[in-house]
Amino acid sequence: MREKILMAIDKNSKLTSKDLAAMLGTTVEEIEKTLKELEDETIICGYPTLINWDKTESEKVTALIEVKVTPQRGQGFDKIAERIYKFDEVESVYLMSGGFDLTVMIEGKSMREVANFVSSKLAPMEAVLSTATHFVLKKYKEHGLPLVHEKSDERMLITP
Repeated sequence: MREKILMAIDKNSKLTSKDLAAMLGTTVEEIEKTLKELEDETIICGYPTLINWDKTESEKVTALIEVKVTPQRGQGFDKIAERIYKFDEVESVYLMSGGFDLTVMIEGKSMREVANFVSSKLAPMEAVLSTATHFVLKKYKEHGLPLVHEKSDERMLITP
């Protein structure tokens, strides 16, 4: 049942315990007990809302930063990742395979703000060997949900 609850709320965290109980054929009490356990075990870490910021007045810039680092003895990449994710600007940090070690996703008010973060906070860290910053120009899909919707072609088909 835990997996079914997680799959249901992964796409719609607004589902109530009553909704989940009806969907899964169980009681509200059982759903709430299971949700509490999942939160206590930090399997459920929060309930964020997906917002298409491009449709608001808010100016935001999203950047993906590739980071090469020197792992620390006995702690690997974990301690470095922890130092990075504690910065307020940082939205996500991922350990990667391939040509770089960490991917850092940040949001700022402008490209200059992102550049200042990289040059004054991230790059000077002792373990950081190099960074490469990529700015997101347009988001099409996030968290498995489309942010843009197809517009249907309303022109009439005319054939000779």
